[in-house]
Amino acid sequence: MRARLLLILAGLALPAAAYGQSNSAVSNFGVTGNVPGSCAVGAPQLAAGRQNNFLGLNGTTLQIDQLVNPATLSTNAASVEVRFEAVCTFPHRLKVETQNNGLWSTSERTGPAPEGFGNAIPYRADVTWDDTNLRLNADAGVRRIANNSVLVDGAGLGDLLLRLEIDAGATNERANAPLLAGTYGDTLRITLEPQ
Repeated sequence: MRARLLLILAGLALPAAAYGQSNSAVSNFGVTGNVPGSCAVGAPQLAAGRQNNFLGLNGTTLQIDQLVNPATLSTNAASVEVRFEAVCTFPHRLKVETQNNGLWSTSERTGPAPEGFGNAIPYRADVTWDDTNLRLNADAGVRRIANNSVLVDGAGLGDLLLRLEIDAGATNERANAPLLAGTYGDTLRITLEPQ
């Protein structure tokens, strides 16, 4: 009798297990998201050991230590390399722009410089980014906005390097011309933007 009762209970338990398996349901659903195309450039940092005649970096301002050679009263050579961490998640354009096309006197003086004197300093800006090289020659011929750009075909991640170089004796008048007294400056802008 005991054996028979166990078989009946076992028989009753089997259909319940089979019934639970046949009623299982599977639901599939998709999950989507969107990553917008964007670029970001970090804060500037001086590249170690890559500066000559620059005091350093104060925020986003570079200051030349001795702009004028006291013997010739013309421009001293200067160079510096600045590094930016950067990322771009889509094909983009690398653009370098100078506000003044050279270092120009920022004094309130108007009109042309006296004959034989320079009042602007040409320089070169070389940018390296994601295996792309770009040069901007700020020739100081005319005070104006000047720029250069290049298309980058894909996304990029890593260091963007800017190298500025001023040659000894470089002026907008002639080589080794004396410079007028005053403060000289320019604004250089580096942009990663949609193509």
